[in-house]
Amino acid sequence: MKVLQLITSTRSFFEQQVEVLESRGVECTVVGVPGEYSADSPRTVTDYLRYYPRVLDHVRRGDYDIVHANYGLAAPFALAQPVRPVVLTLWGTDLMGEMGWLRQLSRTGARLADAVVLPSPVMSTALETEHVEIPFGVDTDQFRPIPREEARTRVGWETDRPVALFPYDSSRAEKDFPRAKRAVDRADVDLELRTVTGVPHEEVPAYMNASDVLLVTSKRESGPMVVKEAAACNLPVVSTDVGFVRETLSGVENCVVCETDDELAAGLESVVADGGRSNGREVVDQLSLDAMGEQLLALYDRVLEDSSGRPTTRRTEAEHGV
Repeated sequence: MKVLQLITSTRSFFEQQVEVLESRGVECTVVGVPGEYSADSPRTVTDYLRYYPRVLDHVRRGDYDIVHANYGLAAPFALAQPVRPVVLTLWGTDLMGEMGWLRQLSRTGARLADAVVLPSPVMSTALETEHVEIPFGVDTDQFRPIPREEARTRVGWETDRPVALFPYDSSRAEKDFPRAKRAVDRADVDLELRTVTGVPHEEVPAYMNASDVLLVTSKRESGPMVVKEAAACNLPVVSTDVGFVRETLSGVENCVVCETDDELAAGLESVVADGGRSNGREVVDQLSLDAMGEQLLALYDRVLEDSSGRPTTRRTEAEHGV
């Protein structure tokens, strides 16, 4: 099977998705939007205009079975080629973010695609179109427990104090770093707040294992994946009730899901007083990359079977003027 994977920008969970598919014999070609992307310097209209002929050229030359659009912005480019069935995976901010035009674009893309994938139940509440839920997997070989002192030596943390890890860029408003700082200041415990951002993804497990608790104070999330990764490291979590946090941490010891600042502070106090790790590793089997790969491969097979000998969904709707 050959799949053309379209992205606007890459993410670690997408790269793992490609790896696990290729390990199952799926030949993936990844085509991204031209130009460099950063939060401070988004891509231009010209970059996206250059993207469309690049996608068409790959479709013509590649003899692909499926075009898989990853993120709502990639959907129009997948759907604009009328040849191959389209799978669309929405990532979260495209469907539930603040940009109304992007939410509408994602919903329209979902309606026209041959199959839609959402990575979390909370996203299902925002989409009426038929879809399947396939959680992003965690590399449990990479995200695994290691001794705290060994991890602190690896990341260069010279401290004997317990550490609360804030796993985002503190300038991202939706992650609400000021609330994390308030919670740590309010907690009646000697606790040091540290952030980690901009490090290679393969180094993140060391920072998690060097910490005593993961602190998530986000205002909204479709995930967050970092909570699953922390669970795989047996790192206790104190988090606001966003995304799939409550679902992921159900049955995981030494973790607290909170609504208020007081609850966040009390949760930090509880975790530090306990001094132990969580049992998150016991629940990550359902979050593994293998499970994600098997479900995606089964979906690809169903899409190919359904599209055999008939027009794709979007072409049928186009014929009716939709």
